[in-house]
Amino acid sequence: MLFGRKEPIHVTNLTNDLFLRALRREAVDRTPVWLMRQAGRYLPEYNATRKKAGNFMALCKSPDLACEVTLQPIDRYGFDAAILFSDILTVPDALGLGLHFVEGEGPRFKKAIGSEADIRGLPAIDIEHELGYVGEAVQTIRRALNDRVPLIGFSGSPWTLVCYMVAGGSSSDDFLKVRQWLYSRHDLVLLLLEKVTDLVIQYCAMQIRKGAQAIMLFDSWGGLLADAQFGRFSQAFLSKVVAALTQQFPDTPSIVFVKGGGLWLERIAATGCTALGVDWTVNLGQARVRVGSQCAIQGNLDPAVLLGHPDHIRAEVARTIQSFGLLEPGVGHIFNLGHGISQFTPPENVQCLVQAVREFSSRSN
Repeated sequence: MLFGRKEPIHVTNLTNDLFLRALRREAVDRTPVWLMRQAGRYLPEYNATRKKAGNFMALCKSPDLACEVTLQPIDRYGFDAAILFSDILTVPDALGLGLHFVEGEGPRFKKAIGSEADIRGLPAIDIEHELGYVGEAVQTIRRALNDRVPLIGFSGSPWTLVCYMVAGGSSSDDFLKVRQWLYSRHDLVLLLLEKVTDLVIQYCAMQIRKGAQAIMLFDSWGGLLADAQFGRFSQAFLSKVVAALTQQFPDTPSIVFVKGGGLWLERIAATGCTALGVDWTVNLGQARVRVGSQCAIQGNLDPAVLLGHPDHIRAEVARTIQSFGLLEPGVGHIFNLGHGISQFTPPENVQCLVQAVREFSSRSN
C-alpha cells in the first residue's frame, strides 16, 4: 500500500450535504443529525432483515442486506448521513480469529492473542480480498443512496481492536489482560498495535475508494487507559491512521470518537481529525472552547434520554444545542448521541429527537 499516493475522490452532487459542510466547519442553517448505531435492534424493520439473514455475521457479509439495513433509518427518519452497516471486529476476523456472536454475551473469537508467537504468526492478508464484502456493501449502499445523503465508513481504532483480540472478545474485567501487558510486556502491545494499525489504514482506504465520503474511528475502550498511557497506546496510533488517510485522501473527512476521552479532547483533536466525537459526560460548550478552531465536534446526547418521555427528549435536545452555542463559519457541530442507541429505544422517540434537532437548531441559528 502506497500511503503517499493521493487517490481521486468521488465527485457527487448531494441532495443534502449538510453533514459534510458541518464537518468542514462551513456555514449551515441548522445542525445536521445522525446517530451511532442508527441501524439496529430498536427498529422492527431491522429485526425482520436480520431474521431473514439468519444471524448477525451473515447480515454483515451480505452486501445487499447490509445495504437494506443501512438505508432503513434514512428512509424512516431522514437522517443527514448514513453509516455503513458492519462491525468493528471485521479486521480481526479477517486475520483468522473466528468472529462469532453469543446471544446475551456479545462478540467472541475462536482464537485469542495470548503470546508473542501468536502476534508474529498473524497472517499477511489482502484487505481487498478478505474484506471484499465490506467494499461491495459500500458500493451497493452508495448506488442505493443515489446521493441523497453522504455515506460514512468506519473502523475500530487500533487500541480497541487489540483489546478485543487479546481478550478473545467482549470482556467482563475491562480488558485486564491487555492492560496487564502494558506494564509487563508493552513491547508486545506495541508490536500488535503496529500490525493492526497498518490494516486499519488499508481497510479505511478501501472503503473510501469504494465510495465512503467520511471515515469514523471508534476507540470504544480508549477511556480505560491511564492518562500516562493514552498518548502512547491510543493517541499515537489514531494519529497514524488519520495522517495516512489524510495524505492519501485529503478531501475525505475523518471523525475520531474516544469513549471516556473527555480528559484528552485537546490531544484527540491533535490527531488531525476533521471532527471530534464526544460522549455524554462532556460539556459541549467547554469542548468547543478547548478545541477551538482545530476541528468540528460531534455529539453528545446521553442515549438513555431516548428511553424517556418525548417532552424530556425535546428539553434535552434543546439543552444540548444551547450548550454548543451558535453555529458560525469556522465552527462545526453534528448532533449525535454520546454512544450507540439502545436496542430498547422506542422508534417514535427517535423521530421526536430528529424533529427537535431541526426545530431548535434552526430557531437558534
